[in-house]
Formats: sequence, structure tokens, C-alpha cells
Amino acid sequence: MAELRAVVSGVVQGVGFRWWTARRCEQLGLDGGGVNQADGTVLVRATGDADAVEQLLRDLREGTAGRPGRVDDVDVARP
Repeated sequence: MAELRAVVSGVVQGVGFRWWTARRCEQLGLDGGGVNQADGTVLVRATGDADAVEQLLRDLREGTAGRPGRVDDVDVARP
């Protein structure tokens, strides 16, 4: 079991980013999603298979899997 906690910055609020994050977690078999933060970032949390967590991180960073918005930075803190 792996965990991911990442703060995503860029144009990630009001563009369907949280919806995409929840759907992508579901597709990968992860428990997780995103929460808007007051500073305009989105906090992404996910738990599950380590390979799936790594795939989600790649998708967040690289804009794959139809990710909406524009991600400028993904700050990762693994618990």
C-alpha cells in the first residue's frame, strides 16, 4: 500500500481538475481525489497500489490521460 500527498499549482481550479483527479484515481484503482485550497492550489491525496500511485503522479506531472488545466508544479510529500 502506497500513499501520495501532492500540492498541485497552476491553473487547476475551475477547470475540472478535481473531477479528473477523482476519475483518474478510480480508473487506477486508488482511493483518493483532490481538494481546492484557498491559495489556488489543489491538494491531491491517493492511496493504493504503488505502481498505480506512481502512474497518477506521472499523469499529474506530464499532463497525460486528458488532464485539464495547466500544472506548473507538483510538490510531493509522501507520508
